Amino acid sequence: MSLQGLETAQQRDRARTIFEKSKPGRRAFVGPALDLEPRPLDDLIPAHLRRAQPARLPEIAEPEIVRHYNRLSKRNFDLDTGFYPLGSCTMKHNPKLHERVAGLPGNARLHPLQAPAQAQGALELMFNLQEALGEIAGLAHVSLQPSAGSHGELAGVLLTRAYHEDRGEHRTKILTPDTAHGTNPATVTMAGYEVVKVATNSDGGVDIDDLRSKADEQVACLMLTNPSTLGLFEVNIAEIAEIVHGVGGTLYYDGANLNAIVGISRPGDMGFDIVHYNLHKTFTQPHGGGGPGSGPIAVCDALEPYLPRPQIVARESAGGGGTIFDLDYDRPKSIGRLRGFQGNYGVFVRAYAYICSLGAAGLLEMSQTAVLNANYLLALLKREGVAEYLPVAHDQLCMHEFVLCGTPMKRDLGIRTLDLAKRLLDHGVHPPTVYFPLLVDEAVLIEPTETETKETLDDFAAIVADVLREAGEDPSVALNAPYTTPVRRLDEAGAAKRPVIRQAM
Repeated sequence: MSLQGLETAQQRDRARTIFEKSKPGRRAFVGPALDLEPRPLDDLIPAHLRRAQPARLPEIAEPEIVRHYNRLSKRNFDLDTGFYPLGSCTMKHNPKLHERVAGLPGNARLHPLQAPAQAQGALELMFNLQEALGEIAGLAHVSLQPSAGSHGELAGVLLTRAYHEDRGEHRTKILTPDTAHGTNPATVTMAGYEVVKVATNSDGGVDIDDLRSKADEQVACLMLTNPSTLGLFEVNIAEIAEIVHGVGGTLYYDGANLNAIVGISRPGDMGFDIVHYNLHKTFTQPHGGGGPGSGPIAVCDALEPYLPRPQIVARESAGGGGTIFDLDYDRPKSIGRLRGFQGNYGVFVRAYAYICSLGAAGLLEMSQTAVLNANYLLALLKREGVAEYLPVAHDQLCMHEFVLCGTPMKRDLGIRTLDLAKRLLDHGVHPPTVYFPLLVDEAVLIEPTETETKETLDDFAAIVADVLREAGEDPSVALNAPYTTPVRRLDEAGAAKRPVIRQAM
């Protein structure tokens, strides 16, 4: 067989699905016969819960199963595969040491229903993590329960509701800037409040005049990300806090961009009352694929009574034998339990390992390097001539990320932000966030994080410049990209319009 023929056979084999490889009677594992008394199936599974027909599963040998999943894994693009400059999501390196720590038997095999007296090590780790997160945010009271950033948002808004209702107030509105993460208005609506948008000024910050006009006695809270999704620090934050607190509202900090300020500034010192953290972003828990995430919240003294229960607390043992850790359920004003058990414990282990390994000085350097990398990459893109077609939305020093505007690229080169993103895939780079934030036309939101090398950033800038030069010569190349991925460009509009086939009743 020729080399070309061999390649074709391999390609054919890769194209076959696991069901096409299935053969009746093949098994991955056959266990030994057991000398046990059979029990009627009805005793094990009620008849009304059983399938009418066996599940249609492939019958296949173990080597083929391993090869199948191995091939699928190689079709994924992930942070271990290449550069992943996804703006606003902090896709930073996940240290492998943390995976080993989380996988230690005492961590991985601890049952969630274990009695507190028999889980003192885990409770101590969680208590210490609470203390560390409280210090980082400048807010002393922390709950680890929320399972993700959006879950932390919901917890924060529910705390705000409980706080106002306990004071006999019924407020109906929550303010969100027009640069807010999409989960912010969704959370507000889910909690039963009205979303009130606050405009952005010409410098990329909150429009103070618009905020003043909308801040009234019906405002329960302002949800704010600082730095914003434009990658800019809100220089008027003290005045914003004064306005919101002046009408009796709370100030909520969306921690999605915390990676830019850890060790440099603290939300609590800025005037924020509630903070949520993304342990799966800032503190290196693997991020993506649907989880697990973790979105702890920290609050000021006034909101502490309403935190979810149970809270992890440290107490002196009755016999004077030192500190013991326990779960405190005696919280009459609590908003209640937000989830089963105490949170995603493996995430806590990784985050605490990260904080301990870096220490205060290392966390400060983390944020400083993230800001340095973003500003270096922005300057590099300008030097490569990219700014002619992708100018920065607000031309000033950024924090950890920045937004480019693709309007000139679309007008002069005939390609859109989506086309640029698809073409980057052919160069082994995951595209940045596109079309967000919504107030920037043809937006490209780029966050290099602190864990990428100078050489990686240099290569990325050169690749973007090459794609733009290529588009100047022949825009159809980008318009039809990608070419090297397992699946070519999808007809997204057609897929969205595909009719739903309903089974006849």
